Amino acid sequence: MSHSTHSAPAVSDVTVWYLEQTSPADLSPAAAPADGVTVARAGTPLPEFSRFLYTAVGGDVRWTDRLGLSYAQWQEIVERPAAETWVAYENGTPAGFIELDAQEDGAVEIAYFGLIPAFRGRRIGGHLLSYGVARAWDLTERHPERTPTKRVWLHTCSNDGPHAMDNYLRRGFRLYDTKVEQEPDVVNPGPWPGAHA
Repeated sequence: MSHSTHSAPAVSDVTVWYLEQTSPADLSPAAAPADGVTVARAGTPLPEFSRFLYTAVGGDVRWTDRLGLSYAQWQEIVERPAAETWVAYENGTPAGFIELDAQEDGAVEIAYFGLIPAFRGRRIGGHLLSYGVARAWDLTERHPERTPTKRVWLHTCSNDGPHAMDNYLRRGFRLYDTKVEQEPDVVNPGPWPGAHA
């Protein structure tokens, strides 16, 4: 009689950094990008578009938390009250996005932010982050029922791109907490199976 043993999946330590701004004056905007770059709000909540942005941006940095969600669950996310997605375009093609999640007591979380790999390193990210943070600060202009923004926060981790933390610090975010968590070692999912950046 043979006994099979199932070993637990390998895990690794991931450092998570929490950053915040507590005043609109904290924001230090990036220089404007090259011509042809625009930022627009995705004003019609659409799960297909949201999922496209999530997989295209996060495929090489282990964004996996939403991959198993159903269509209805995606719809619930994009239809949250005062949630906003702002999309950067280069010559009409989506280049990246920033997702704002309005929370209680005047906090706005930058839930997701990033660029599709083909658009990284071209001064688009700093501009998109600057623009998105400014929209977090003036959120109640579009959602007057909300408490005015008092704090904008986010977390980033050691799985994210090498320039993420520097971009946040340059925009005026301050580190307020650091944690080390254990996460399962997974292969970067890519935007779809077989694709590569």
